Amino acid sequence: MVHKPVVYPYCHSDQVVKRGKTDTGKQRYRCHNPGCDHQSFLPDSAYKGRSPEVKEQVIEMSLNGSGIRDTARVLQISTAAVIHDMCLGVARMKCSYGSKPY
Repeated sequence: MVHKPVVYPYCHSDQVVKRGKTDTGKQRYRCHNPGCDHQSFLPDSAYKGRSPEVKEQVIEMSLNGSGIRDTARVLQISTAAVIHDMCLGVARMKCSYGSKPY
């Protein structure tokens, strides 16, 4: 049997333990890093709109002038996911740059 090390995709910590299974039988994990904001995750999510790489692509495409429907079509995710990620990106920019997002 081969053991694959599990690394948390948000904080890149290896302090990960199993936390049950989903309704579809996929293994769920939990991060035990005290400095991490997120808690549980699926290493192989069926919906790729949840991956951090796709979330970064949404923000990059919106900064380059792509629209919501265009971004959703290119990345093959829902428009609701694009809007959600854009709102999170704007909130993150406000926090890191002060009161103005630009």
